[in-house]
Amino acid sequence: MPPGSDPTETFDLIVLGSGAAGLTAALTAALEGGSVLVVEHAAVWGGTTARSSGTVWIPDNRAMRAAGRDDRDAAEAYLDGLVGDLAPREMRRAFLDAAPAMEADLTARSGLALSPMPAAPDYRQDVPGAAEGWRAMAPGAFDGRRLGPDFATMAAPLPELMLFGGMMLTRPEAARLVRADRSISAALHGARLTARFLADRATGHARGTRLVLGNALAAHLFHAARVRGVTLRTGVETLGLLREGGAVVGVAVRDGAGERRILARRGVVLAGGGFPASPEWRARELPNPTPEWTPAAPGAVGRTIELGLEAGGALGPAGRDNALWFPSSIRRRADGSTAVYPHIVLDRSKPGGIAVDASGRRFVNEAVSYHEFVRAMYAANSERASVPAWLVCGREFIRRYGLGLIRPRPPSLRACLADGYLIEGRDARDLAKRAGIDPEGLAATLGAFDAAAARGEDPEFGRGSTIYDRSNGDPEHGPNPCLGPVGAGPLYAVKLWPTPLGTSRGLATDVAGRALDGAGAPIPGLYVCGNDMQSAFGGEYPGAGAQLGQGMTFGWLAARHAMTGGATGGKT
Repeated sequence: MPPGSDPTETFDLIVLGSGAAGLTAALTAALEGGSVLVVEHAAVWGGTTARSSGTVWIPDNRAMRAAGRDDRDAAEAYLDGLVGDLAPREMRRAFLDAAPAMEADLTARSGLALSPMPAAPDYRQDVPGAAEGWRAMAPGAFDGRRLGPDFATMAAPLPELMLFGGMMLTRPEAARLVRADRSISAALHGARLTARFLADRATGHARGTRLVLGNALAAHLFHAARVRGVTLRTGVETLGLLREGGAVVGVAVRDGAGERRILARRGVVLAGGGFPASPEWRARELPNPTPEWTPAAPGAVGRTIELGLEAGGALGPAGRDNALWFPSSIRRRADGSTAVYPHIVLDRSKPGGIAVDASGRRFVNEAVSYHEFVRAMYAANSERASVPAWLVCGREFIRRYGLGLIRPRPPSLRACLADGYLIEGRDARDLAKRAGIDPEGLAATLGAFDAAAARGEDPEFGRGSTIYDRSNGDPEHGPNPCLGPVGAGPLYAVKLWPTPLGTSRGLATDVAGRALDGAGAPIPGLYVCGNDMQSAFGGEYPGAGAQLGQGMTFGWLAARHAMTGGATGGKT
């Protein structure tokens, strides 16, 4: 996507960042008739969205209304109870009003196809108004061949989340394929997916072109934007924002052609993905011990937030921890790079495993959301060493569910044991000694846990007591789908570390996504969305897709405001 030959170009809107939030802003402005440039400083486009599940949290969505589920009041009660005074109420009300309108608009005008997930409960079932499903929406599969040459510059998912190094699967598909040795239909489905993947590789594609999850969402938004004339340029460094009379009127950039200016008649949108990949920002803004790794896109280093600050913007108030969290295990890849594997729902909630700290004690209901799990790690760490924590299980657990990077039914564990990713012990005390856990503490914990788990009970943390817990358990296991004895041995453990998948502290905005200065006044021509924006949820994580739902909604609001009332002149 080479730059034009004009030394000074002009667009209606310039968007910095190519994740779902930025692409939504770009697409929306194009649908309103504007000329749009998306600037991406990385060599690939799609941001952290391309690595994500692609789920979008949209309370009171069209599918809910069509099914007779009036959700607006319940959703507001839920966010009020969850967020409270951690963020201005008008921000979450703006989200609740606009999110279903955004989804309906992009569906009608760009063919966005999001389907409700009836069995995806909100994360905090202890808060009134939490839903048992339907608010989370998933993108449909997208044929990457429709992207033409731009498919080659799209960010790939995490390699460990694909089969054969390049075949994408949804979570239901992965669960189905685990039963391929017992189900003819599952085996046939796996054969069809594999045949498509092999055909893609045979025709020169580096990975499969059947895109699902966040790759599918990003691909749809990009494709819809591109066919409406949006220009996307990768590998372009933004040096600064151009200002005139207090308004932001464009950007100064450096690319292969050198340094130049690009003007914006309607404004600039900051959508760079926050700062989860910046060691400096993490050290300054996140809890101690400072997270060393992140599964987020490597380009999400806070540079666009810094551009906003340089233009007079202000950070929102510091929150409880300023991040959205995954507990992740870490392994060195064969090429020397680092794999950061997020333990989302595939193992922590299943029967037969527990999480412990260095004393060998549990510190959390293992089936809580990934965000709350890491918060519990930090809370416990103030009293005893819980960073890192260990996920402990038996051999049968690994066979049935896998463990982190180890998929179910592994032919061998030797490689993971050899490089230290997996730790093995004959029994609890032996495992504890090898892992650096207190042996007596772990033995006592496992003894008490196994006795109660055999009855389907968790008197200490109530694991399996909510619909959210149970939704991620094993439905074929009873009486509690989340609880089962770990067993006597051999036992295995992997280390879990706090890793920010996103950040929640960002530039303060109003309900239209306009950046605010230190006095709370809008900066003309400057908009913010996604994780560059101060979280409208105050750093809380209400349900699957909450980051993408918020980012896309305020990207939509920002672009609509820019195109209807945000003229800056762009004459610098």
